[in-house]
Amino acid sequence: MVAPDPSPTGGKPARIELRLRELKQLFDSFDPAPFHEQDLDGDAEEYIVSWAREYPVDAALVFRLHLPQDQKALDPERTVQQAFQRYFLYRAELAQLEVKRTLQQGRASLGVGVLFLALCMLARELAGGLPFDGAHVVQEGLLIVGWVAMWRPIELLLYDWWPLRRRRRTYENLARMRVEVVYQ
Repeated sequence: MVAPDPSPTGGKPARIELRLRELKQLFDSFDPAPFHEQDLDGDAEEYIVSWAREYPVDAALVFRLHLPQDQKALDPERTVQQAFQRYFLYRAELAQLEVKRTLQQGRASLGVGVLFLALCMLARELAGGLPFDGAHVVQEGLLIVGWVAMWRPIELLLYDWWPLRRRRRTYENLARMRVEVVYQ
């Protein structure tokens, strides 16, 4: 495997390079579909995606595949271009669903959290009338527990969906990536 260019500059496309002995190494060997419909091999996908994440999500990408001459008959440029477009658009759709589910879970958790916080605040007020010395500790404990219950909804709604959105944008960029084949 060949590492990509370290930094794309001046509008030059960011390059991801991979050297294989056979085109079929790029695809999942357990998938019986034709190449352009097959899933990518897990290791190949991880390699490509990890390099794509090194670049800005909107950087123009070029995938340069190094293959032996005997693989030319398989029309690897067209095959890989179609396979990448189909596969990474599918992955982008899955990532978009994850964003949607995360935000739905955040809204549902927020509803539960607000209700629980309101119950804690009510219990806190009721605890204020307790006739023992520890009533203040109980009140403060209820306030803290109520706000801690809000932690996860806030985390979901403010932070957890950003990496999923970036992943979706990376997959969309990979689906648009130009493919070049260099024969050796």
